[in-house]
Amino acid sequence: MPTQPNSTPPWSLTTLADEAGPVACIEVGEYLYDLQASLRRAGADAPQNTVLALFDDWQASLELLNKASECVDERDRIKGGARLAPLLYPGKIMCAGANYFRHLAEMGVEGATKDNQRLFFFMKPPRNAVVGEGSTVHMPLDTQMFDWEIELTAVIGKRARAVSVDEALDYVAGYTIAIDFSARDLNRAPETFYKLDWIAGKAQDTCCPVGPRIVPTSHIADPQNLHLKLSVNGVVKQDDTSGDMIFSLAEQIATASRIMTLDPGDLILTGTPAGVGVPRKEFLKVGDVVDAEIEGIGKLSITIQPEQAD
Repeated sequence: MPTQPNSTPPWSLTTLADEAGPVACIEVGEYLYDLQASLRRAGADAPQNTVLALFDDWQASLELLNKASECVDERDRIKGGARLAPLLYPGKIMCAGANYFRHLAEMGVEGATKDNQRLFFFMKPPRNAVVGEGSTVHMPLDTQMFDWEIELTAVIGKRARAVSVDEALDYVAGYTIAIDFSARDLNRAPETFYKLDWIAGKAQDTCCPVGPRIVPTSHIADPQNLHLKLSVNGVVKQDDTSGDMIFSLAEQIATASRIMTLDPGDLILTGTPAGVGVPRKEFLKVGDVVDAEIEGIGKLSITIQPEQAD
């Protein structure tokens, strides 16, 4: 049975930067171990040197990962390297919009109920948007209103098409943290028929940091009962729980899987709680440090870098 989240999961997955390229790791306690070597010790036959490869058969990988976590070896320890996004790279990134009651209220939508709201999604480009922790996020070109949104993120573990709400969580392999950075001014298009430009506002390069790890579902008893907190330069901006979601993760997966097939390794970003910058006209600047924390998963820390163009 799932356990209540605690500070240290039994194991987790991450990816480190190395001179030779990305190195997939299994994290046990305070230490990181080479994933491929650890899986080999657990009896894996085929080489698996990326986190993404685990999702080819997540159930088989899960059994191996549980065994590997119990027989890690000092000789396989990885002692250096910056953390990249743990999953390089997800197939799809589906993001639930306006999915917390108190966030809707701060954005001027009063009296929101589940009955008068509709779950909708937008998407981010995986290879261009996904980055890891550190000095990785660049201020988008042309924006003056760069905002933050912490998001509990589910990693899909097996193919899902038109699944029910009751079975939806069975398709989740694990959880991580994402920050949905948003160019609020570029998101608006009042002169157009559609009024919003989701690509310009949400799909900017480097604007979806993910990490620092993927924890297995066995570590999270209830994804609707987790504490989320985001700080900018040490000042808390968002501080809420996933219980304020309008549509649960299970409902999101069920709805999304009726729109398109969800594949192993896809990410579902589940919306953000109240505390974003735009209602207070507070926006990020170059050099700002953003810390995003979710109970049972850890902290994802990034520093905003200057605009970058070829």
